[in-house]
Amino acid sequence: MKQISELLGLLDLERLEVNLFRGESRTVGSARVFGGQVLAQSLAAAIQTVPEDRYVHSLHGYFVLPGDLEIPIVFEVDRIRDGGSFTTRAVKAIQNGQAIFHLTASFQLDQQGFDHQVDMPEVLMPDELVSYEGMAKQFGDQLPNNIRKMLSIERPLEFRPVEFLNPFNREKYAPSRNVWLRTKGEMPDDRRLQALVLAYASDYNLLTTALLPHGRATDYRNLQMASLDHAMWFHRPFRTDEWLLYSMDSPSTSGARGFTRGNIFNAEGKLVASVVQEGLLREKS
Repeated sequence: MKQISELLGLLDLERLEVNLFRGESRTVGSARVFGGQVLAQSLAAAIQTVPEDRYVHSLHGYFVLPGDLEIPIVFEVDRIRDGGSFTTRAVKAIQNGQAIFHLTASFQLDQQGFDHQVDMPEVLMPDELVSYEGMAKQFGDQLPNNIRKMLSIERPLEFRPVEFLNPFNREKYAPSRNVWLRTKGEMPDDRRLQALVLAYASDYNLLTTALLPHGRATDYRNLQMASLDHAMWFHRPFRTDEWLLYSMDSPSTSGARGFTRGNIFNAEGKLVASVVQEGLLREKS
């Protein structure tokens, strides 16, 4: 479909020099570059400098400055280490001569070892749930303007929330939720592209989980929100064009920062990735 083609185009960076790359931006409804985009593009830059038989197993990033949607982003890769099993890269995303994002990523040869995981939560399957687009059609003009606008934006990903969050009042919820996701269209059979798209998707829904206990589950007006850092671990191979369950929680919010975590499972219950993020959460004065 058109949306997934555009996303893959965003992640296909232009090589400027051996360790320099350039990418464009696309809005997801906010006034600044979407954090998942610059995260995935930074990972894409690193991947282009790594041997093809090594796959990302972890990444750690810091959002330094908001990104400008109107100008390209330059990605500078530092080849930190090439070891026998692991490869390490650092990436600096630059606009107007300033770093807007820093990424460190580690890649590994496929290797065998011990294997265990936590169980996937028992939740409704996606076929039993309504997508964000379906919610917009179901409630129509009854929704607040900010929610209707958010739900109506065309995205390359389909989301089906397990828990219903009432958009009409400031109800307080437990700080956890589950959302099924997949791409809108078939993905290429490329394990590296799967990782890039999941990194992009991992920034959706996560930070707002920290708002659930505070009566702001769907009302983001007069709130200042921004990702501060983002870490991700890739445990097992997966496909993003098949349903994945993003199971999220927020152990703590304090000091104008929300701390959130997520486990990502495939439909068979295999844990494929884990995510941790802290973000700025405060009311505008």
